[in-house]
Amino acid sequence: MVVWVIGLAGSGKTTVAKMLCDAFWDFKKPVVLLDGDNVRDVFGNDLGYTKRDRLINASRIKSLCHLLDQQNINVVCAILSISQADRNWCRANLNNYKEIYLDVSVDIIEARGTRDIYRQYKDGETENIVGCDIEFEAPERPDFIIENKNSNHDLVNRTNSIAKIILSEND
Repeated sequence: MVVWVIGLAGSGKTTVAKMLCDAFWDFKKPVVLLDGDNVRDVFGNDLGYTKRDRLINASRIKSLCHLLDQQNINVVCAILSISQADRNWCRANLNNYKEIYLDVSVDIIEARGTRDIYRQYKDGETENIVGCDIEFEAPERPDFIIENKNSNHDLVNRTNSIAKIILSEND
């Protein structure tokens, strides 16, 4: 099984992915966590953050997921996943693929103060920010949507509910 957790920077992808991994382990199901930033580190941080570089990183992650999936290893992946074409590939090529979309606006993320990149973009200090000058293609048909607009408590409850559904389907 591959669980693809997507959303903007600061939407809660890593938090959700770690919670899902914990749930897998609680059910005695080994799992590998792939985070977009960690994969960049594994490959020597040889990519920037342009749209092209982001698509290359996503391609690497898709390949890693495919390799692990072919060996029946569960994977939870936290990735921006800006391209619907990438997500379509995953759905067509990965066994038991599940997509979780964290739906939250740049304005809400910026107001929380968890990511300074959006302020930096508005102030002209940076570029190549998904949701600003790089388009984020919202998913066409995610399996689950978490509207991360409320409290952290809501995020935890919704993630726990999704974990139970995913793990019960995978028995």
